[in-house]
Amino acid sequence: MDHLTVVDHPLVQHKLTLMREEGTSTQKFRRLLREISLLLAFEATRNLPMTTRRIATPMTEMDAPTIDGPKLALVSILRAGNGLLDGILDLIPSARVGFVGLYRDEATLEPVEYYCKLPERLSERLVIAVDPMLATGNSSVAAVDRIKEAGATDILFLCLLAAPEGVERMKEAHPDVPVVTAALDERLNEVGYIVPGLGDAGDRMFGTK
Repeated sequence: MDHLTVVDHPLVQHKLTLMREEGTSTQKFRRLLREISLLLAFEATRNLPMTTRRIATPMTEMDAPTIDGPKLALVSILRAGNGLLDGILDLIPSARVGFVGLYRDEATLEPVEYYCKLPERLSERLVIAVDPMLATGNSSVAAVDRIKEAGATDILFLCLLAAPEGVERMKEAHPDVPVVTAALDERLNEVGYIVPGLGDAGDRMFGTK
């Protein structure tokens, strides 16, 4: 799966194990998600374009590296995407932010959109779409559809966990959108949840089990 990057850094994997545990509290789960999102963002932003600008250090002048081009955009797929969004904003506070609100129809497993607000000039920015779970892939594909409709051409999808079914669905619908995740799990169960997974990320984040 050359379109998929699994971030196997020991800190990421350790924190993910803590999040998977059934007994992890809402407060701890939320904190761990924020910490992991920051670590995943390092991988997601590895290839940002760079330039140099002239600066003066206390010792001398130099041509110092700096990020080039318009600020990148983060798009949270509501509601659970906000858990990843908060951590990435700690790392990249100047990023533009958008939201795509989707919920999954539990009977059909298809996404239903209820909100969409995206930044301007997406065609000029790297757009990182964030959602903790890439399960069936239906909601993720629908969100990327909307982001592309707004003009984005350089998109990356960042998630905490992915199922093989969701990765394949994204590859079929958006082969130009790479996926960065902390783990590729075994499969989906009969109701579309990732196994072994960690349950419903939104419920665990917001204490709405």
